[in-house]
Amino acid sequence: MKILITGICGFVGSTLAASLLEALPGVQLYGLDNLIRSGSEHNRTSLRELGVKLFHGDIRMASDFEALPAVDWVIDAAANPSVLAGIDGQTSSRQLVEHNLLGTVNILEYCKRHRAGFILISTSRVYSIGPLAEAKVEAHGEAFRLKEEQSLPPGLSSAGVAETFSTAPPISLYGSTKLASELLALEYGETFGFPVWINRCGVLAGAGQFGKADQGIFAFWINAWMRRHPLSYIGFGGNGYQVRDCLHPRDLISLLGKQMAASSGPQRVVNLGGGADNAMSLAELSRWCRDRFGAHTVAAHPETRRFDIPWMVMDASLARDVWEWQPQTQLGSILDEIALHAEQHPLWLELSGAA
Repeated sequence: MKILITGICGFVGSTLAASLLEALPGVQLYGLDNLIRSGSEHNRTSLRELGVKLFHGDIRMASDFEALPAVDWVIDAAANPSVLAGIDGQTSSRQLVEHNLLGTVNILEYCKRHRAGFILISTSRVYSIGPLAEAKVEAHGEAFRLKEEQSLPPGLSSAGVAETFSTAPPISLYGSTKLASELLALEYGETFGFPVWINRCGVLAGAGQFGKADQGIFAFWINAWMRRHPLSYIGFGGNGYQVRDCLHPRDLISLLGKQMAASSGPQRVVNLGGGADNAMSLAELSRWCRDRFGAHTVAAHPETRRFDIPWMVMDASLARDVWEWQPQTQLGSILDEIALHAEQHPLWLELSGAA
């Protein structure tokens, strides 16, 4: 089997590549990356040592696909993954759309030409911000949880956000480009006869993740805490009670293998996340860091920002029922892995562009 991974030199792409090589003996892996992210060169060296054939190219450029060999499957892990992208002054809204939507069009045209299957690594940020922000939460210890006695919108429960939850705007510019990419991918697959799977992932985390707060909060927090860099609780009273679940990218491999072995199925879109058992608040993460690295002061900024959500956990029960999938790496193991990597790479924040 021949597989192309776009964005292969990022954290998710490089982790999937290494894990696929281990799980699928004999697989031929190709990778495409524009290497614009800090830390990408570090991963490129490691991937070459694993025997991955790398191409320096940009998914925004249709001509960059002309030199790529034909493959059986494309796994799209290329994106600007920040919910603040396009409005944070670091990238323009046009750049965001070019990366996350027009780039998808070029990948789909490549799949059409070579009859290759397409797997999109999508995001929990396709879900509507309004009803998530308006859901009533209460503090339980140092973390928010949904209040029990309330009328929740369809698709939201104590198990998390399900695929039936609303995707109506606002969902952020980032979320809208990923949702539009999902729709285009499904239409291309139906129109031109190649298989398409959409995997909506929650927070992905693990060793080697680029330490930026808006892209990998668990890795950023641990790296910054260990180095005594400034940290802040933002929004919701400034207590750090907001909750996210956590998933290691290598836990996607068993599902990707099943999807690539299946040409069709009734559920093209599934949620993937750590779930309630692999969720924690920033305050709880701080307590974990304090126990491992010692005390550190965290500033408080109580004002809530436009896209902030107090409680976001992915309900992956559909993936469990359809694919017999569930996360394998527990939260504690993920945090330990990140911490060990942070200790072994004292300049990681500088290397990955976060300092």
